[in-house]
Formats: sequence, C-alpha cells, structure tokens
Amino acid sequence: MSMRIFDGFKFTKLPTPVHQMDPRAKFILVMSIFAVCLMFSNLLVLLIVFFAQIPIIGLGKSLRRWSVSMKGGALLATLIFVMNFLTGTTLIYSLAMTVKFLALISCFSVFFMTTSPDDLGLALENVGLPFTLVFTFTTAVRLVPTMAVDAQTVIDAQRSRGLELEKGNFVKRIRNYIPILIPLIVSAIRRSIELAEALESRAFGASEKRESLVTLRMKLSDYLTAAGALTFLILSVYVYFYVKLPTFEVAFRLPSIWPWSYT
Repeated sequence: MSMRIFDGFKFTKLPTPVHQMDPRAKFILVMSIFAVCLMFSNLLVLLIVFFAQIPIIGLGKSLRRWSVSMKGGALLATLIFVMNFLTGTTLIYSLAMTVKFLALISCFSVFFMTTSPDDLGLALENVGLPFTLVFTFTTAVRLVPTMAVDAQTVIDAQRSRGLELEKGNFVKRIRNYIPILIPLIVSAIRRSIELAEALESRAFGASEKRESLVTLRMKLSDYLTAAGALTFLILSVYVYFYVKLPTFEVAFRLPSIWPWSYT
C-alpha cells in the first residue's frame, strides 16, 4: 500500500479562503461534523455529511490529495463493511458504518491539509493548554507525513532488492514487512534523538512564559463559520432526538421484502 495516503493529512500552504481561515473556527467546524457522524447511523444523513464536505475541499484546492486519502482508506472501509455484514447486520447498516468512517477521515483530512501546525499550536495555546503539550502534539503532526515518506522510501528500496510484499499467505506477508519495520524504527529513533538534542541546544523549557511572534485574530468570516457550525450541530441534536428520519429504502422506495431493511 502506498504511503501517499498520508498526503491528505499534510499541510500545504495555499492562498485559499479555507487555508486563511482561523484554526479555531475550522476546529469547531470539524468537531461539529465529527459529532454528527458519531450521533447518526442513518445512511442518508451520513451521505449528506460526506458529500457536503467536497465543496469545502474544492474551495481549499485540495481535491486531488483528498481523493488519494480516500483511496487509501478504501481498504479499511471495505474491512469495516465486511465485518459489519458478516456479524449479521443488514446491508444498509453496513454501508452506513462504512460511509461514517469515510466521513470522519474526510473531515480531519480537510482540517490538517489546510491548517498550519504553527497556527494550530497557537490556537491550542490560546485555549490554555501547556506549551510542552502543544509542542508535542504539533511535532507529532509534522512527523507523521515525514515518517510516511521514510516508509515509502524503505519499501521502494526493499522492492528493488527483490522483496515481495503481496505474495504468500497471511503469515508470510507479515514476515515480509519485517525488513521494512526495522529500518523504519531505527530511522524514527535516530530522528527523535536528533530532535531531543536540538531542543536541548536551544534551552527548551528554560522559560515558562513565552510570547508568540504571531497573534491569531478571528475575522468576521471566521465567526460566521463557527456560528454556522454550532447551529448545524444544535439542529442535528434536535433532529436526532425529536425527528424521525426516513430510511434509505423508504426514501428510494425499495421493496420491504429485500434484506436491505435498515433499523
């Protein structure tokens, strides 16, 4: 499997309205989508939430990388569908769980593709989180795409030496990944040591009070985005508790005798 699936979680600076949005407003938007995905198991609602994100992704000029992430997540999505279907659930419910997973990947992919780790760190500091915790989190966000590139490099190098990753039974395939995991672990340890030495040389943590060079300020569009996201979340909670939504087969008039009934 190509490590390019992590391109959907790697920030690239672009002059788009989505990239220029305040990270706090985007975080509220993403968490609203996240909460709605967790609340509902209705396939129609989940499909609407999933496809409603596509215009935002297009506005951020990130459709290509987003599609790569969706293709990468297709294998796990297929596994979720099969496991749900084999455990006795209906076809519609299995599809709903699959779409829910893809919608969750999509919303976080949009956030990390369009949000600078520096701005994300400033936003987390503004809500009162300790700088050491914020630095650890933002460093992890930066290192995930880097580790993915290292993994792809190791995979390509081992394949050039004749390593077959797709052949053999399940146990053999797992063993085939050992020559990839060992160099990757060594590289991660070496990178962590270099990072620790760099932090020590810069007296990391010597001063408890820090002042940032950049100050985040929310614009009118950011406030409107946050208000719209919260309104969407409140309406979704109301619908979840007080509105009976149509099921997939009722909306499309599927025969009730089909084993596609959704509860």
